[in-house]
Amino acid sequence: MKKNNSLIWGLVLVVIGVILAINSLGICDINLFFSGWWTLFIIIPCFIGLLKDDKKVGSLIGLIVGILLLLACQDIIDFDLITKLIIPIIIVSFGLSLITKNVHNNDFDKSINEINSSSKPKEEYCSTFSAQEIKLDGEFKGTTINAIFGGVKLDLSDTDIKEDIVINVTAIFGGIDIIVPNNVSVKTKSNSIFGGVDNKVKNKSDKKDAVVYINASCLFGGVDVK
Repeated sequence: MKKNNSLIWGLVLVVIGVILAINSLGICDINLFFSGWWTLFIIIPCFIGLLKDDKKVGSLIGLIVGILLLLACQDIIDFDLITKLIIPIIIVSFGLSLITKNVHNNDFDKSINEINSSSKPKEEYCSTFSAQEIKLDGEFKGTTINAIFGGVKLDLSDTDIKEDIVINVTAIFGGIDIIVPNNVSVKTKSNSIFGGVDNKVKNKSDKKDAVVYINASCLFGGVDVK
């Protein structure tokens, strides 16, 4: 996929260079700054993302929005229609990503699905238009966290994690902070639109006794793992 990324950007630069050369020689006059040219900075990266990213929902939405904006700039469709369609497109796409998030067949998804299906229901934490700070100790076997227009801080630094676990998180216009013990590694899976997961503990310790899987869905929200 990295080769595809380099190839596409290389072709874009070659085309731009050729056009500039043709214009300079007076062979023809091609206007690079056509109406809506700035939408290419949305369309091209999102198109590349469709080719190289495992999770393509965000790139697909960006591509659709970029094309709609370009069409509006070209007076093919009305800007008022764009403003009416963008939010529904984002919401529907995010809903589809939630529906399909567990149907992938790669090893990472299989590990999450197996742990979720084999574990017993655990206490869930939800923050809606509010904030919570939760500090746990003792043995920890995973949980579910939802932050909707709110924030949750989960401190697991004093817990004992003896086996691989999953923390399922959803952040919608909200933020979630998770602090893990030193003896675990963290792997993340994110279905995100205008948000994402920041994993800051990838190499926190040489010895890793267990894996903490962060299974995240973010819509205008974020998750920080420390």
